Amino acid sequence: MRAGLILLCLAYVLSQFFRAFLAVLSGPLALDVGATPDDLATASGLMFATFALMQLPVGWALDRVGPRRTAAVLLLLGGGGGAALFALASSPLHINLAMALIGAGCSPVLMASYYIFARQFSAARFATLAALMLGVGSFGNLVASYPMAWAAETIGWRAALWGLAAVSVAAALGILVLVRDPAAVGGDTRGSLLDLLKMPAIWAILPLMFVAYAPAAALRGLWAGPYLRDVFGLDTGQVGQATLVMGVAMIAGTFAYGPLDRLFNSRKWVIFTGNVICMAAIFALMLWPDRSLGLSIALLAVIGLAGSTFPVLIAHGRAFFPAHLAGRGVTLLNLFGIGGVGVAQFASGPLHAAAPSALAGYTAIFALFGFALLAGLVTYLWSRDSMA
Repeated sequence: MRAGLILLCLAYVLSQFFRAFLAVLSGPLALDVGATPDDLATASGLMFATFALMQLPVGWALDRVGPRRTAAVLLLLGGGGGAALFALASSPLHINLAMALIGAGCSPVLMASYYIFARQFSAARFATLAALMLGVGSFGNLVASYPMAWAAETIGWRAALWGLAAVSVAAALGILVLVRDPAAVGGDTRGSLLDLLKMPAIWAILPLMFVAYAPAAALRGLWAGPYLRDVFGLDTGQVGQATLVMGVAMIAGTFAYGPLDRLFNSRKWVIFTGNVICMAAIFALMLWPDRSLGLSIALLAVIGLAGSTFPVLIAHGRAFFPAHLAGRGVTLLNLFGIGGVGVAQFASGPLHAAAPSALAGYTAIFALFGFALLAGLVTYLWSRDSMA
């Protein structure tokens, strides 16, 4: 199982890469296929939306088929096939289709790992293991920053995507060979998604789950690139360096959050405090979007660091799920988390396009993320803490 988890972690590195690489390719894609930032926002939104919608069948498959075949088949067809289609793209439509395929291909990877953690380790250790997997996988964020920018300038983005298609296929085949499915749950295993939705404990968690990941993922995954290029005049390599800083902050935040719930004996208030700090940084960007390059990069890093509460939020909700619904439970939470990013990207593109200037468009995007997070935090105050 150790080798299998390593392969799933490698696959999650790919998943994180695909969420974030558009930010540094906005310039080359505009030149080669005529893709505007708004086109790329749609493509990014399609990736996250497809990823989110796939959580329902993925949750069922994890509980009924197992993580091995679920992750391997989808990563092979969606991840490998989507990257290959992206490499062949000649229009924004092709990029949209490729990103949708990639979203489907990456959709089971993290949840397959979380399913194994939920079934084979204690609930008290889940947050730490989940954060460890997320943190290591988030190195894909780093590869999608300056290294991807360097690759695009050196060998071309098409060659880089062909290489990623090959790595995706190899990872999928490795998962099929090395991952072992957990033993079946004994006793009564009946249940459905409706049983999860009948649990009052998760209803105060789901709104924050929907908005908490969106600022860091949407900014790092796309908008940081056009924002830094349009407002401060950065080129592709410089955008890669700036987004590398945010990527490192996101990894540091993910690792830091892992043990904090046990250190403070609370998941709720660790999550709440982190997201308040993230919200404050977003509103600072909204108020001073062009004050200085250093300030903007620092605030993006704070958003990445403080906004990395995703694994602790998953752990908070997972504590209320029975073992036989672990797969559908964690994928339901993931649906809200990833779906929120997709909705944010679909909303941010038209919002940016409708603004009277580029700077006003980015200010509007920061306002969207900040006020959405505020609404989620207000609802989350009613949640019940759990350290089970």
